[in-house]
Amino acid sequence: MIKNLNPNPFDVLGLRKVGFAEPHFEYVNVPLIYNLEKSLADWISKNLKHRFYVGRTVILDHDNKIVQVVTVGFEESKDASYFMLACPYLKYK
Repeated sequence: MIKNLNPNPFDVLGLRKVGFAEPHFEYVNVPLIYNLEKSLADWISKNLKHRFYVGRTVILDHDNKIVQVVTVGFEESKDASYFMLACPYLKYK
């Protein structure tokens, strides 16, 4: 069920999920677990309004080890804040 019943122009044109990391987005790195990438994208599509990015990235952790994470980016900082507070998939990390 979609929470927002008003049509979103980005959804209508298929431009809401961007295919590359935009430099002006606000980003969050989430540890990669199972099929988390698709689950996060689905949750964001149903619960948030603006453009976003979800993709796998390799980073160095605090112990200087290479780890694979899911990078989630948001065009609006309000969406990033709501995502961090309300997304149920983040409690499994």
